[in-house]
Amino acid sequence: MHEMSVAQSLIDIIRSEMDKNAVTTLQTVKVKAGRINAIVPEALETAFWSLTQGTSLEGARLELETVPLELECGSCGTRFISSTEDTLLLHAECPNCGWEFGHRVITGRELYIEYIEAD
Repeated sequence: MHEMSVAQSLIDIIRSEMDKNAVTTLQTVKVKAGRINAIVPEALETAFWSLTQGTSLEGARLELETVPLELECGSCGTRFISSTEDTLLLHAECPNCGWEFGHRVITGRELYIEYIEAD
């Protein structure tokens, strides 16, 4: 479960930003995670909750937005949203030409904090 290490990294970044801006109470943090990262939303929420219990961040809300996997076909250049479960991208069929390999990732790799609400 890599969500625990992702949650710890998020908390480290949040604390650093809160210190820089002299705020002490975290209300909400919104995270964008691309499908390739294979983040399980419930596992990340549980890890975040667990790591913030008994700390100054306890009670903060974590919002997670999953960014779809958009690919550009390596053969015809068509952009498409892939529903493949193959996060290694070994196989994703282009809906236009049927090409299955060599696509370029447009979106879906993201993993970042979009915003922090704190005071």
